[in-house]
Amino acid sequence: MMTTAGELLATFFMVLGAFMSLFSALGAIRFPDIYTRSHAASKSTALGVLFALLGAFLYFLLADGHVSIRLLLGIFFVFLTAPVASHVVCRAAYRTGVQVEELEETAPVE
Repeated sequence: MMTTAGELLATFFMVLGAFMSLFSALGAIRFPDIYTRSHAASKSTALGVLFALLGAFLYFLLADGHVSIRLLLGIFFVFLTAPVASHVVCRAAYRTGVQVEELEETAPVE
């Protein structure tokens, strides 16, 4: 039987994962070049997926009392593939000559 504290903990991790994924999507839209977009899309998305899967893992552990190997494998493979995919995208961009976006310098406010 699941306690209220266990439900709150699982819900907290799932909501945290949803917010991390939202911030990742916003970063992928707002950042200026492929390198920073790739960073946003890989690092924070992997963390968001980790939190969501961790919340589901805790829910099933506390509600049913069993360990879900599928969720643990999902966490493992996300952390195995996300950095590699990001590296391959950035390497392909670098090798094809994609330039880093220069930031505009703004005048100091007086």
